[in-house]
Amino acid sequence: MVSSKAGSPLAMEIHATLSALQGAFTPDYCATVERSADALARALRGGGKLLIMGNGGSAADAQHIAAELVGRYKVERRALAAIALTTDSSILTAWSNDYSYDTVFSRQVEALARPGDIVMGLSTSGNSANVVRAFESARQIGVTTMGLLGRDGGKLLPLSDIAMVAPLAATDQIQVAHLLTYHALCAHLDIVFQ
Repeated sequence: MVSSKAGSPLAMEIHATLSALQGAFTPDYCATVERSADALARALRGGGKLLIMGNGGSAADAQHIAAELVGRYKVERRALAAIALTTDSSILTAWSNDYSYDTVFSRQVEALARPGDIVMGLSTSGNSANVVRAFESARQIGVTTMGLLGRDGGKLLPLSDIAMVAPLAATDQIQVAHLLTYHALCAHLDIVFQ
């Protein structure tokens, strides 16, 4: 049984994460999240869609975001067009096996993205090669790129038209920051489309 005493490893982990998040959610970061929310609302209102990708925990987050938007977050509203590019196992495995995992998302962006859409990439390092390639493809098509990144933003920072960078070092803390960020985006879209 894990102790819940103030000096326990569990309590220390929670305290460390909360302290890190307080430092990460600066007024500048929050302003960028608001700009991101406005850009998403404009794209979706204009008939665009959101294409989302990431690896590992970020892949799960991409699916979580799509579920919140296609389904619902907190209020009843119309369905919003969002697709997690991490979910089609046949595309992911066939393309990766026959070509390269580095292009597994860029190939889907080429097939699905159109001007007016937003391509969102989640990467705690900011250096995920397959997300970098997808952003390069999106820019060639003329699609807005939105990064939900960590650390210093990595290689994805200059490829992001809008970059929300949680300036933290620990992957787990970045993932918590990303969760809070995309829930805030979903809450904004609930209000806009209610």
